Amino acid sequence: MYENRSKPLAPARVYYRRVLTNFGIGGIILLICLLIGITGYHYFGKISWLDSLHNASMILSGMGPVAVIDTVSGKIFSSMYALFSGVVFITNIGIMIAPAVHRFFHKLHLQEK
Repeated sequence: MYENRSKPLAPARVYYRRVLTNFGIGGIILLICLLIGITGYHYFGKISWLDSLHNASMILSGMGPVAVIDTVSGKIFSSMYALFSGVVFITNIGIMIAPAVHRFFHKLHLQEK
């Protein structure tokens, strides 16, 4: 996917395209996960669509729950979604910063030669 240490540094145009691609992939992943949360909170937690959006957004961003969930199935979903969201959040950060981290380390290896 990226150039290895024996190849020259990719041009800025290629780097910026990688950044946009990775941000797009990260955005799509977040959107899918947000839709899972909205749907789950609405059907399992028995809260309105707007409250479901608010709660799913807050959980997915790492801020914490907002709405009170009273149903047993809603509490189970909320627990599973919180664990899932933590992993997705950390994974997405990795996806989004991968081009910058790769470019940084590639520059360091080029300077060693």
